[in-house]
Amino acid sequence: MANAHFNDRATLTAGPTRDETLLFWACFISLIATAFGFVIRSQIMESGDWAREFNLDNTQVARILGAGLWPFAISIVVFSLIIDWIGYGKAIAFAFVCHITSAILTVTAKTADTLYWATLIGALGNGTVEAVINPVIATVFSKEKTKWLNRLHAGWPGGLVLGGVLALAMGNMPWRAKIGLLFLPVIAYGIMMLGRKFPINERVAAGVSYKPMLQEVGIVGAAIAVGMIVRELGNTFQWESWIQLTIASVLVLGYGAYVRTIGKPLFLFLLVIMIPLATTELGTDSWIGSLMSPEMAKIGLKGAWVLIYTSAIMLVLRFFAGPIAHRFSPLGLLAISALLAAGGLLFLSAATGLTILAAATLYGVGKTFFWPTMLGVVSEQFPRGGAMTLNTIAGVGMLSVGVLGMPFLGNIQDTKLDKDLAATNPAIYAKVAGSEKTSVFGTYKAVDASKVEGLPAEEKKVVEETTNLARKQALTTVALLPCFMFACYIGLLLYFRSQGGYKPKELVKDYSSEPELIGSGTH
Repeated sequence: MANAHFNDRATLTAGPTRDETLLFWACFISLIATAFGFVIRSQIMESGDWAREFNLDNTQVARILGAGLWPFAISIVVFSLIIDWIGYGKAIAFAFVCHITSAILTVTAKTADTLYWATLIGALGNGTVEAVINPVIATVFSKEKTKWLNRLHAGWPGGLVLGGVLALAMGNMPWRAKIGLLFLPVIAYGIMMLGRKFPINERVAAGVSYKPMLQEVGIVGAAIAVGMIVRELGNTFQWESWIQLTIASVLVLGYGAYVRTIGKPLFLFLLVIMIPLATTELGTDSWIGSLMSPEMAKIGLKGAWVLIYTSAIMLVLRFFAGPIAHRFSPLGLLAISALLAAGGLLFLSAATGLTILAAATLYGVGKTFFWPTMLGVVSEQFPRGGAMTLNTIAGVGMLSVGVLGMPFLGNIQDTKLDKDLAATNPAIYAKVAGSEKTSVFGTYKAVDASKVEGLPAEEKKVVEETTNLARKQALTTVALLPCFMFACYIGLLLYFRSQGGYKPKELVKDYSSEPELIGSGTH
């Protein structure tokens, strides 16, 4: 793992041109805009402003939060199918309109339904942004994909830090004023995109036709993506199971009849890894504020600062991913990151006081390179897949957080609290025990929150303390995910070693047949 090296391809070409540099920063700021929407809406939700003003219960709040996830996946996958036909410029213009419309609808919202549709439209814009910027940067910097995709995706933590700090700094100002912050990065990337010349995707330039692109994903890859999309839509719109199965079957069978292949085994394996990867990063980030709030309160800080702090670490380190990946190879970097993330989560589960910052540092470093380096590996190994393979894995990652990741994190907290309270305070537990429920992970029991509200103050405090401890200890279960990822990456490293080492693949134009793939670099 330590002795794998790339050719120094950077020395073979001059640095990026002025137009390429401006295009990169326009893409970077567009990603900042997506993060602004995520972190500012999350803070407003956490503050309870929307729940109070629009009289929302927890189910309604969750519905709005869900609208910020599944449309992302739909737009990134759909645009991947058509983006080479309509062009990157039209797609990014659609994203800009979505973001502006979403911000205006949110600021002027009078009903919860308006908030829902505003969030949904914003998520469509977010997915379209990623559908554009990932293949654009992979094409412009085709010789150093992992390096530049990591730099590009520094925009996400950068937006979390900047948007989060600005929203916190506004304190108790009206939530509509905080939403107004969304216009800043959106208008900025809209202006910067004007006049930009977008590249022809390397797949298109090399002459790889449409069907071979889809064959890289194959029927199994399509089944994973479509299955998750339909499941999320079914949960949102309360479709019966048979309706979900029928829709998914028709779409997948139609795709399979056209491509007539299961997909590339390596790509399918990476899709599977992306599920725990996204849960470890995005899923944990969504919970980390509430998980660490009790301990952070003891040192006079809000739990949200843990996310902001780890995001700041990611922002800085992603700009230095190139030399690190050069030293260890992308898969080596991912393996090391998985170990660090697992250690960080275990440390966080037991940390108190200022040691939380040390634990958060370890976790932040661990999760830094996950998402963009996986995109880099997919882009380097499947250039024939163009935008489709690159954006399918990103879409599956985002979907897995909503369909599996978030329910998994919630389930382990509920189960842990139920067992701990029953073991330590059976008398109190008897008063608040809930009925058996069913989730995607099977049957479980959770403490009934409405019964907790009716407890005497002292008993309610016992439940709250047990809840806080159970939430922290749940991180030990989450740590199993990066451990699984580590095993997968070691397996991949051994596989590539048997093939002569990890080699990024390049498309070579062959006018007599489909373009061939060659490995570049030695290891």
